[in-house]
Amino acid sequence: MKTLLLAAGLLFATGAAQAQISFSVNIGMQPSWGPTGYDHVEYYYLPDIQCYYYVPSHQFIYLNADRHWMFSNELPPRYRGYDLFHSYKVVMNEPQPYMHFDEHRRMYDQYRGDPHGQTFIRDNHEDRYQNHWHDQQEADEEWRHDGHHDNGHHYGQDKH
Repeated sequence: MKTLLLAAGLLFATGAAQAQISFSVNIGMQPSWGPTGYDHVEYYYLPDIQCYYYVPSHQFIYLNADRHWMFSNELPPRYRGYDLFHSYKVVMNEPQPYMHFDEHRRMYDQYRGDPHGQTFIRDNHEDRYQNHWHDQQEADEEWRHDGHHDNGHHYGQDKH
């Protein structure tokens, strides 16, 4: 009887541990423009455009003209052509970080206009990122060369 109880307890503990691991890793949900090195991300703060991105629902969160928080699957209209690959992202794993927007704006203003050497999931070749957003690569390339803004970097080309 002791053996049966011990086996059942071990099986239950293994299942609970496995569930915890699958909850805490969300690499497959992160956008291809997200920085590498994070197994779990809830939010990104984008200092260049002063908005947030909520990874689980794939939504941008930003203040509208009336200073109300908007949740959208697209960037705010004024930033629709913004190149997310050439901007700095701050990983935030706290609930509703946008409630601390003024603090984040002050803390991360220095990162505006420069990706500061962040490598992106799309451009990383580590095993854990293989086949991640693979279908997105062609769409990313098309978007990038389709006349969208590039934050002044011009993809290495001199545009006059």
